[in-house]
Amino acid sequence: MDSVEIPTPDGPLHALRSGSQDPAAPVVLAAHGITASAMAFAALARALPAGWTLLAVDLRGRGRSNGLPGPFGMDRHAEDLATAARHLGRPVVLAGQSMGAYAALRAAVREPGLYRRLVLIDGGLPLPVPPGADPAAVLEATLGPAITRLRMTFPTEDAYVDVFRNHPALAADWSADLDAYARYDATGDPGSIRSRVSPAAVAEDGRDLLVNAGSFGDDLRALRLPAALLHAPRGMFGQEPGLLPQPVVDHWTAQTALRAELIPDCNHYTILTTPRATARLAEVLTAS
Repeated sequence: MDSVEIPTPDGPLHALRSGSQDPAAPVVLAAHGITASAMAFAALARALPAGWTLLAVDLRGRGRSNGLPGPFGMDRHAEDLATAARHLGRPVVLAGQSMGAYAALRAAVREPGLYRRLVLIDGGLPLPVPPGADPAAVLEATLGPAITRLRMTFPTEDAYVDVFRNHPALAADWSADLDAYARYDATGDPGSIRSRVSPAAVAEDGRDLLVNAGSFGDDLRALRLPAALLHAPRGMFGQEPGLLPQPVVDHWTAQTALRAELIPDCNHYTILTTPRATARLAEVLTAS
């Protein structure tokens, strides 16, 4: 995957590009999850048909866009996706996984002329929050080990990779793609290896997802682009139910034109890394 820098008023937004180098090739523009990076889409990039390009952004506060300043939140990420789409110079297929799905949804509603269609991957539906719940506590309970990892340093890059290798949602499906993903996220000198992800960005984005959950329902109702949701049966720790339980999916597909499909035998993360899942994602993304 080749590095690309997309100019923004705050500095370059970094992205990874793979596939066709033809400037007229159809493009999938992809946004990742809350503690992830553009490398999350490496397996999906290989699954796309010949003649397609995938441009996966490092959202601000992550990857090699981690130096871009806040404020963060879905409005800001949607602006960055629009900037990337304009940089490409032609309508693109817009995809987002997990938090990236919420940013992509917001982008598609605000400037639909930039996009051909929208594909949400295990995200994009309003997350139910118990009345009176503390958003910070809910975020901690939901993301758990990922937030803990952001606070830690590690003696070596291999020790950092082992955190991912031993994650309950990843261990059984460990691959070269996941190894490369973890190493891409590692930064620092030996003895103080840490994640590239900004904890401040995660906190602000997580609060936005929870406190403003209702706004994503408004976005779904306002959406006019063709849109699909591909979701996993297992969640962030490899367990059932998934992040988007079936009753939640059914509620929103009944109210909107969103088409939903359950991708079998995967969890919130491996929907982007296992061959069967990525093959189906590629089919939906590139459908005419």
